[in-house]
Amino acid sequence: MISSYYKSKNNDFLLAHGNCLKILEEFDFKFDMIFADPPYFLSNGGMSLQSGKVVCVDKGDWDKGKTQEEIMAFNMEWLKLCRDKLKDGGTIWISGTYHNIFSVANCLTALGYKILNVITWQKTNPPANISCRFFTYSTEFIIWARKFKKIPHVFNYNTMKALNNGKQMTDVWRIPAIGRWEKTCGKHPTQKPLRLLTRIILASTNHTDWILDPFCGSSTTGIAANLCGRRYAGIELKAEYCALSQNRREEIENTDGRMYLQNHIEDLNIYDHENTVNENMDYYGTPPF
Repeated sequence: MISSYYKSKNNDFLLAHGNCLKILEEFDFKFDMIFADPPYFLSNGGMSLQSGKVVCVDKGDWDKGKTQEEIMAFNMEWLKLCRDKLKDGGTIWISGTYHNIFSVANCLTALGYKILNVITWQKTNPPANISCRFFTYSTEFIIWARKFKKIPHVFNYNTMKALNNGKQMTDVWRIPAIGRWEKTCGKHPTQKPLRLLTRIILASTNHTDWILDPFCGSSTTGIAANLCGRRYAGIELKAEYCALSQNRREEIENTDGRMYLQNHIEDLNIYDHENTVNENMDYYGTPPF
């Protein structure tokens, strides 16, 4: 068994500290869904505008630029490991920008995944383009793929339709980037909004399902999973972000903290499921770690 950095009181939130390429090889467990926010390889000295201030976009050594060959090799390695950790009917979601998403798509196809959709996440509050020499970046892409081409996957079509005023939900999602209410315990430089992960989880998993995030950062995936009544295992390379993840999870042990987040997530408020929040989720088999 892998030594956990942190486990929640009812064991629905598990966190391991280390390199996911090594840790994924050390346990044998099949997940219902994986969400991955791998490096975009953008930390090359660029500048951006945040809260009216010009800031450097460098996020850390883990996000430093690589050659196309190195990026392809990295994506092939972690996607192969993740495929081994998916149930036969499981799906994977991968976020990215044009810097890495085409490599990811090519690797998915080469490894035998079936790409189901490419979601365009349109940010309603993108940072301004300070150079004024090209269009403002306001989107990211999220590939949704299943493990096998011919084995059915979970898609909660009726739930997504209900969240979209009774109409079929399209592959363009207008969701703001993280707000102040998501930073009460601190902030990760590539933190995804809870609204985004909640929609992904409600779309492609069922109550008590297990979700893996191999590049978990501040564990937005895990917080969203638990708010939706799902179970979570995350892997994070940096100890400081493991501590942030733990603080965020402990925040929702408090009913007021949980309700504070839930009240900000429109999809979760619309979602009508009697087991959305369930503190007594029984394990099946041996937990991941």
